[in-house]
Amino acid sequence: MNTKNKKTFAIIGRPIEHSLSPTLHNYWLKKYKINADYSLLHIDESEIETVIKRIRNNEISGINVTLPYKQKVIPYIDELVNDAKLANSVNTIFLDNKNVLIGENTDVYGLQAGYLKELTEAKNKRVLIMGAGGVAPSVILSLQKSQINNISIVNRTHEKSIFIKKRFNFINVLKWENLEKQIKNFDIIINATSLGLKNNNDFDFDFKEVRDNLIFIDTIYNPLETKTLRYLKEKKIKTFNGLEMFIYQGQKAFYLWNKINPEIDDDLINLLVSKLQ
Repeated sequence: MNTKNKKTFAIIGRPIEHSLSPTLHNYWLKKYKINADYSLLHIDESEIETVIKRIRNNEISGINVTLPYKQKVIPYIDELVNDAKLANSVNTIFLDNKNVLIGENTDVYGLQAGYLKELTEAKNKRVLIMGAGGVAPSVILSLQKSQINNISIVNRTHEKSIFIKKRFNFINVLKWENLEKQIKNFDIIINATSLGLKNNNDFDFDFKEVRDNLIFIDTIYNPLETKTLRYLKEKKIKTFNGLEMFIYQGQKAFYLWNKINPEIDDDLINLLVSKLQ
């Protein structure tokens, strides 16, 4: 392929090795014959500003942002728009046609598109979000958009939950040490932590006390089935991994960068799943 005028896209985060974003986006770039490539950028927090300057200088056409930088990139962006502004969380960055550096959030769309049916049937359900990091505001906003407002949050570092409550003051805050006793009170649990992520630790307690009709949604997709998901499946609990959310958020990011709404076809699904075996 001609390397002249070739565009570059990337994802930044730490850790980043688990990400299948290059597989996802390079599949679509090839399918739609776009002269570009997409890669992983494993960076420290001190390097964020330098990477974002590369977007301003047109060295990089756009970046995705994953843990733990979804809020840390915000000071270097000119304007937050749409869901990024509402959630104060960014996962997609690009220059618009006026050279304004835009921060957008496609995680909210990803969660809604991936699990919309489950969420729209859950307006009066009690929801617990586990984790108060970069993806948690997007989860809360997606629930709000689905008219679900009975939301509690819990995090190992309690202060982070308190910080989220300052933005979403209607949520309830639980303490991690009380979680096992309270977990039976919820109809839907969404794991927004990194627990269970490939090469990371899993939860240090079991889920024996959950309701039989629980819906458990994991934002993690690598591995496809965490130890917790496997355990809950054995209990006949309805579970979802994070693969659909991942694909849909990527689809929207691809559109923002390339103005093409890419197809999610069987070949793509099979390719991603093969990488997760």
